[in-house]
Amino acid sequence: MTAERTPRIVGVVWALLALNTLGSAGAKTVVPLPRSLIQMATMGALVAAFVLALAVNPRLRFRASAFVFLLTLLLVPSVIASVHLEVGLGALFRCARLSLFVGTLWLLSRWWDGGMTFVRHHIRMYFAVLVLVAAGLVVSPGTAMPEYYGGRLVGALWPLTPPQIGQYSAVIIGLTVLLLLGRRTTGASAAVVIVPSLVLLAMTHTRTATLGMIIGLMLAIGSLVMTSAAARRFFAWAVLCATVAAVVFSSALRAWFLRGQSQENFSNLTGRAKVWDALLSAPRTLGEQVFGMGLSDKSFDGLPIDNSWLAVYQEQGLMGVAIVAAMLIVLGGVALLRPPSLPRACAIFLISYVAISSYTEAGLGDASAYLLHLALAASLLMTPAPAAPAAPAPAPEKTPVAEVTRPRVPRWARR
Repeated sequence: MTAERTPRIVGVVWALLALNTLGSAGAKTVVPLPRSLIQMATMGALVAAFVLALAVNPRLRFRASAFVFLLTLLLVPSVIASVHLEVGLGALFRCARLSLFVGTLWLLSRWWDGGMTFVRHHIRMYFAVLVLVAAGLVVSPGTAMPEYYGGRLVGALWPLTPPQIGQYSAVIIGLTVLLLLGRRTTGASAAVVIVPSLVLLAMTHTRTATLGMIIGLMLAIGSLVMTSAAARRFFAWAVLCATVAAVVFSSALRAWFLRGQSQENFSNLTGRAKVWDALLSAPRTLGEQVFGMGLSDKSFDGLPIDNSWLAVYQEQGLMGVAIVAAMLIVLGGVALLRPPSLPRACAIFLISYVAISSYTEAGLGDASAYLLHLALAASLLMTPAPAAPAAPAPAPEKTPVAEVTRPRVPRWARR
């Protein structure tokens, strides 16, 4: 396959994939939006993404990707468990959604070359979502920070939960910081993205996103320290500022981190531990243990699971858990084997962030923003497509040589 310029329509397809992962359930909005209407919009975005990807890649040219192959393999336990309809017809609908999601990634893999094109698409799309969140905060502050969420920031124009907003903020902050260190963007452009995103992240009080961003950035910048002077300076200043902030603002940081919760409530992860214990102790058949119970809304007895590994175990069984673990191990292993570079650092940040978030957030077993983050990491770890061998220069045309005729010798001269 030869290296080629990425068409602009590919960015539209990536944005439609991100729109599909926004979901349809969340906070109350200023203008009540029927859930069926939101589902039609998100599912329509996925169908449009697949059709556009097929239109721009009609010859079905792919690049080999272990991540997308494992994601395709995850469809096996999903379909096997869902056909029993233990969780209703919605399971088959979610299988079809996951199939379209994976198929679109296969079509886009043609342009995965280890470049930063998809990183920019990623940042633009989720920054647009944050602009929508900020607009909702300006239009209706009471709706954007409701009491039933403890005064945390939610989506007032589109139903987004605080963890979603925190996730989008943390991811684009981390990627923009790395672009700045790699001199792929200016300081002014980076500030336009980082400053408002930090404010929105603080207003969501999302601890998992904050820790994932900090740890992911430390690992990513650490991978650049040996080859980048800018990374070394940033790392040193970050450690110094973090130390000063921990000493001076320790009480304020502790209050923000606890979010007004009691020590007991904080220790059981806001009630998550009780749901996890009930899920693990529930009786299951051998088939349910191996293949799960089918794709659902990531809940158990009406309560959110909020753990990717337990959600995958519930829906796709031990086979699904093994496949998801293989995805992270493969991506992490490839990232460690790549030489230091900006794409490698961005991939390490995304993989680390998703791995940390998987403990308190669900989404690794279904079409979600977390799988889209990992798909971006997979595109960054691709090696550039080899250039086509140069065609040999045409041989110069031979000028026909006139046939030399021997002059006729007279008979007397021959004697």
